[in-house]
Amino acid sequence: MKYDPSAIENKWQKKWEDAGIYQAITGSPKPKYYTLVEFPYPSGQGLHIGHPRPYTAMDIISRKRRMQGYNVLFPIGWDAFGLPTENYAIKTRTPPAVVTKKNIARFTEQCKALGFSFDWSREVDTTDPDYYKWTQWIFLKLYEKGLAYKKKMAVNWCTSCKIVLANEEVVDGRCERCGGEVVHKEKSQWMLGITKYAGRLIDDLDTVDYIDRVVLAEKNWIGRSIGANVDFGTTLGDPLRVFTTRPDTLFGVTYMVMSPEHPLIKKWADQISNMDEVRTYQEAAAKKSDFERTELAKEKTGVKLTGVEAINPVNGVQIPIFISDYVLTTYGTGAIMAVPGHDTRDWEFARKFNLPILQVIASNVGEVDVNEAAFTDVETGTLVNSGFLTGLSCEDAQEKIIAWLQEKGLGEKKVNYKLRDWIFSRQRYWGEPIPMIFCPKCGWVPLKEEDLPLKLPEVQSYEPTDTGESPLAHVRDWVEVKCPKCGGYAERETDTMPNWAGSSWYYLRYMDPHNHNALASREALDYWGQVDWYNGGMEHATLHLLYSRFWHKFLYDCGIVPYAEPYAKRTSHGMILGENGEKMSKSRNNVINPDDVIAEFGADTLRLYEMFIGDFEKSAPWSVQAVRGCRRFLDRVWALSEKLDGAKEYSTANVTAMHRTIKKVSEDIEEMKFNTAIAAMMTLVNQFYDKGCNRAEYETFLRLLSPFAPHIVEELWHTLGYAGEYASIVQWPEWDESKTVEATIAQAVQVNGKVKTVIELPVDCDVETAKTAALADEKVKAALEGKTIVKWIVVPNKIVNIVVK
Repeated sequence: MKYDPSAIENKWQKKWEDAGIYQAITGSPKPKYYTLVEFPYPSGQGLHIGHPRPYTAMDIISRKRRMQGYNVLFPIGWDAFGLPTENYAIKTRTPPAVVTKKNIARFTEQCKALGFSFDWSREVDTTDPDYYKWTQWIFLKLYEKGLAYKKKMAVNWCTSCKIVLANEEVVDGRCERCGGEVVHKEKSQWMLGITKYAGRLIDDLDTVDYIDRVVLAEKNWIGRSIGANVDFGTTLGDPLRVFTTRPDTLFGVTYMVMSPEHPLIKKWADQISNMDEVRTYQEAAAKKSDFERTELAKEKTGVKLTGVEAINPVNGVQIPIFISDYVLTTYGTGAIMAVPGHDTRDWEFARKFNLPILQVIASNVGEVDVNEAAFTDVETGTLVNSGFLTGLSCEDAQEKIIAWLQEKGLGEKKVNYKLRDWIFSRQRYWGEPIPMIFCPKCGWVPLKEEDLPLKLPEVQSYEPTDTGESPLAHVRDWVEVKCPKCGGYAERETDTMPNWAGSSWYYLRYMDPHNHNALASREALDYWGQVDWYNGGMEHATLHLLYSRFWHKFLYDCGIVPYAEPYAKRTSHGMILGENGEKMSKSRNNVINPDDVIAEFGADTLRLYEMFIGDFEKSAPWSVQAVRGCRRFLDRVWALSEKLDGAKEYSTANVTAMHRTIKKVSEDIEEMKFNTAIAAMMTLVNQFYDKGCNRAEYETFLRLLSPFAPHIVEELWHTLGYAGEYASIVQWPEWDESKTVEATIAQAVQVNGKVKTVIELPVDCDVETAKTAALADEKVKAALEGKTIVKWIVVPNKIVNIVVK
């Protein structure tokens, strides 16, 4: 019978689901193992070809763990709140809940068609009130502990979408989504105090197993700096505080730079004679995102403040003050001291504005000229031109200057972070309602826990208001309520939570998804503990991953979860590109639909190919030819079932290859080297066709292949007579290390350096055994006839050379 995926795949998917073989059991005596993929946003387009790559990888690991005897939790759900659905609702006037339900049904169908071993009984949906009740509950806990607060702040405002944008969503002063103009405006926003956890978020990375690039991305995003706060005097009397990581260079400061939004500028407005020029610069800076101002800015711009100067605290020298948009009011103190002799950015600015450049650190390996370029290799330098610091190493000078500043009341040692508190408000409809009420008398009052969930009301229009408020502001009978504290008139918060909220704790809900009394029971939390292995995209390393670690640590501090970190291990994967090596997109006409691949080749072929495509951590181009190659491999596996002999032990010809392949596939799965694991199985199948294959060898091979191509294996397992069991949960094969090495080895026998034959010798055999075997060979006998042996050259496991005359 010919291999026909369409005839078997749906059948086995239904059998697996009906039998519930992938359901995890809380409290099982088996060892637990919790594998996790990032739950998808259910878009209208359905699964794209990139989704199966990480899902198949973690499915392979989950399936292998089940076969190794673990109680595996491998769940799935939907991160379903989000702007695309709301925009579709605005365009079509279809309620987002209706759109979401339809999209989830489509994603579910596609995931099941790929044979993923998800525990569907634990499915979650962030838009389900039974789910977001607990998202709101966590918010109330954050508010109770002072970590959720309302603050007026400058935000990126899209004048077209009428929403606040993240810095990354602003390009060249315009909205990345719609191209509309983006301006800075002051807006009252809910904030979450993630900065209170900044130090732990860095330090605790040492306690988990994350790939290096994830660790580096998180550390850089948090951006810990150790230095000092220093107070410079000013000629207008107000001190100007800066944070610096190099207080040892204070004698080299020749100017200062403030952010255009620094509050002292407004205070000094009457004393600054070029205030019109300053305001023009401030208006231009307001149209740029922080990212554009710091990361994209090539040319240094700025305006010198006329009418005020700073006073260096270490020598009393007066120095000019500039404003420039590369300094942000949200980082440090909103002002910097500039040391152009030893900082490239400061040097470029100083050259442009013709400012002095002083050398205060000398190189220990040669002369440097700071007028030609900044000397930045200063870690092992020695202080010069620096008063009481002259002659000290940089390290000793830092300690001495900080002590001096603290003694004089001019500064203090300080640890600073680039990480900012999390802007948590969104002026949209399709998000979790923030369970807060504003009372003119009582201020902000939290909703009572017994009144959760606060559900989204039905609305007629999903468009934001012209004033920038959420569409919820139109629903007056929902907005206007009695204050829970005093009973007077009050109004609900109409902003909603960001889409990151529901994804910050979803892994916990999977542990106990139907609990109506808690986000999860203590029994479930204690049993499942940490996620053992979490795979996800690198693009989420500094947003979702960081936010969920923050929420988890907060819940740990509250005594709700038993571990300080949510994920024991984190890995990441590369993208699948178009056949032309470019990112897939509709505009490039290179998008691959997984449904089409399944229809033509089968789900097992797609799974196998996406694992065989290349290094899992790196991006790889799609190749139809390689897909066909994977299908041909499965055809050969299928056909092999008709060529078996009935032996129940590995044959002498294949025993070493069997143990080597078991070892290779087992180890490669753990290292996510799926492509080389598949290559090893392909090599073994080639050997079967060359040397024959018996039942014992075929059954072991099927067990190795099962996590990669579960449908075909299940069908073949059934045809072998195992109608009462599932190949997906039979025992994983083991190898014997001693049998991974060949017992014999082929060695060439030479006579006077010319190969006469090849003989089989025991591995590492002694010289006499090699000589005896060589002399017994008929071809060697013929070559030696009538000649005298002068010398033997025997290199174990390589050659036997007989020198004759």
